[in-house]
Amino acid sequence: MHIYGLKNCDTCRKAIRALPAATLIDVRAEGIPASLLKRALAQFGDALLNTRSTTWRSLNEQERATAPLELIREHPALMKRPLIDTGDALYLGWTRDTQTALGVT
Repeated sequence: MHIYGLKNCDTCRKAIRALPAATLIDVRAEGIPASLLKRALAQFGDALLNTRSTTWRSLNEQERATAPLELIREHPALMKRPLIDTGDALYLGWTRDTQTALGVT
């Protein structure tokens, strides 16, 4: 299981503590595989972009109009976190539903 996020993100840290067998992949340092991003965009659509982030607010209108995959490649912090890949399924965010689906109580 891989958790894609940021090492200094509190939500990602919570997910790592709850899923000790998972590996955290820091998207700023290591990036995100293009195939995974495409899968995530197909599954989650616009929810994949964190439009409440400081990074998003710093973009101008022209930059915001860029395709989501390109935006996330250029600014990995724009991806909503964490993105959890179990191999069989993808989960976005550390919500109650995600925790339940992963067997975390």
